[in-house]
Amino acid sequence: MAASLRAWLVDDSPSSRLQARLGRAWRIAGALSRNPLAVVGTVIILALVLTAIFAPLLATHDPLKQDLTQRLLAPSAANWMGTDELGRDIWSRVVYGARITLVIVTMVAVLAAPAGLIIGALAGYFGGWPDRILMGITDIFLSLPKLILALALVAALGPGIENAVIAIAITTWPGYARIARAETLTFKNSEFISAIRLQGASSLRVVLGHVLPLCTSSMIVRVTLDMAGIILTAAGLGFIGLGAQPPLPEWGAMIARGRSFILDQWWVATMPGFAIIVVSLGFCFLGDGLRDVLDPKSGEQH
Repeated sequence: MAASLRAWLVDDSPSSRLQARLGRAWRIAGALSRNPLAVVGTVIILALVLTAIFAPLLATHDPLKQDLTQRLLAPSAANWMGTDELGRDIWSRVVYGARITLVIVTMVAVLAAPAGLIIGALAGYFGGWPDRILMGITDIFLSLPKLILALALVAALGPGIENAVIAIAITTWPGYARIARAETLTFKNSEFISAIRLQGASSLRVVLGHVLPLCTSSMIVRVTLDMAGIILTAAGLGFIGLGAQPPLPEWGAMIARGRSFILDQWWVATMPGFAIIVVSLGFCFLGDGLRDVLDPKSGEQH
């Protein structure tokens, strides 16, 4: 049964679109499994997702409960990562902080990637003055440092997770637009696009039905690689008090509160910092693996 299923998936002449898509997913998964760093990255990201989902089961304490009699305790069997200056369990706060981190990176990706993909594809497909206007706006955003622009936007919008997500998304979409435009320019004059036009397809149908799907692979790779930067930007906003507001257990804000105790009670700032490093590396490893697999110039996907 397993052998026949595998033969069906790797068939060079698929009989349906579903078989072709499943076969491509099977080849991608196989290529990723042969990349040790990609496997490590996948495990880390899965651990992040599972931690966020099962946070109530994994947390040993209430992440918001204060107990000043238990403040600044070192890591122990009762408090795996110690306690902070208000007696809150750091392990439980790190676990619940995974939810906040996952929400931020997911919302930024959902907002920024489609916006950049559509803008870049439209600019590359139509060319002319639409291209000059859209890419001119894109270049303006690209010329500004991401963190500085995010700080300015959050300062204008006000502190909070929602405003931080909006600010980071606004600073992130231009990179996706540039990639989508470059991808579109490589095949907009190809024979299959010309054949689609000859069949009477409108420009909107060509862009939505054929151009955007062809840009998806490179976009997935870029989004995955950008996740580490998004996490660090969100942590930076939280560190200076413009991201998630107390008492929410956001990792950047936890580091900010622990910097006063970094010499004597190192665990207060180190534990959330370690979580940021591990998750960021996980996205980088997975992004590198996806780039090797999905890169059309690479033979891995074949």
